[in-house]
Amino acid sequence: MPHVEGGMAVGLFGGSFNPPHAGHVLVAETALQKLGLDQLWWMVTPGNPLKDHNNLAPLAERIAMSEKIARNPRIKVTAFEEALGQSYTARTLEFVRRRNRGVRFVWVMGADNLRSFHRWQNWRRIVGTFPIAVIDRPGATLAYLSSRMAMTFHHARIDEDDAPTLAFRRAPAWTFIHGPRSSLSSTALRSAKSG
Repeated sequence: MPHVEGGMAVGLFGGSFNPPHAGHVLVAETALQKLGLDQLWWMVTPGNPLKDHNNLAPLAERIAMSEKIARNPRIKVTAFEEALGQSYTARTLEFVRRRNRGVRFVWVMGADNLRSFHRWQNWRRIVGTFPIAVIDRPGATLAYLSSRMAMTFHHARIDEDDAPTLAFRRAPAWTFIHGPRSSLSSTALRSAKSG
């Protein structure tokens, strides 16, 4: 787990990163800038329980590729989740909170994940653990209006103009951040590579 100090604002950006690409970097950079974060942890997961693992590259390979593409020194590539022996976000976030008292965390995710977020294990607990920043992705701009999470926690949504205050708010709190979007996707890159 990367080193942090009390009072810092840190984004948590988890994913399979299979492979990592410029779209992921854009989400990370947008979060750093719009949320005013001190760091962003690029958390390479052992594997998403909701995704097929047949085409999952080895963890060490995904870490190396992530380190190569995420060049901003405030982005810390980590894979500490593997040591926890599980890959459920709710448990990971609880672990992070217990180990880093006084640090202000924000869960960062692409809008493409918002559509299926209600299928994540203990998704309501995730929303109640840390504030969430949803970063716009192509084809998912309207997901924040229609997703189950957005409708359930409509009352907790803050205006995008207030995004720099998100890390200092109590969960549940979330915002949708518009900005430049990349059409790249890991699925498409894997298909092109195997095709």
